[in-house]
Amino acid sequence: MRLALYQPDIPQNLGAAIRLAACLGVGLDIVEPCGFPLTDTAMKRAALDYGDKAKVMRHASFAAFRTAPERTGGRLVLVETDGAHSFQDFAFSTGDTLILGRESAGSPGELYEAAQASVRIPMVRGLRSLNVVAAAAVVLSEALRQTGAWEKLE
Repeated sequence: MRLALYQPDIPQNLGAAIRLAACLGVGLDIVEPCGFPLTDTAMKRAALDYGDKAKVMRHASFAAFRTAPERTGGRLVLVETDGAHSFQDFAFSTGDTLILGRESAGSPGELYEAAQASVRIPMVRGLRSLNVVAAAAVVLSEALRQTGAWEKLE
């Protein structure tokens, strides 16, 4: 199981995603360019003391991400407010990569076209969306439950 952020805009969200990935033992893919300078110093600042505990892969473009060795064999599952399936009704697999779009602009067409599936989190009508890392945590927790990964953490 992997988590991917597509061109993240907010350094603090990237830091929270790094911490989430480290604590839950999943790989994190960062699809660049980011909406902020992603230097080694900025990455260390965002990750705090979790940077060396997370398996983070940076990709210079979406094309580079799609052809990365880590991406072979699994589905790309888009987490989006208009996803085709409620995340609770979707059958996750261990090789899946959950990808989330930009905080400021959501998911562009290339994510929808590349994804083998899309899921949504049911929310109160009239509200726009969750924070991108909160959404990642909700869907990732269900994916880990379904694939038996929680039992392997302890």
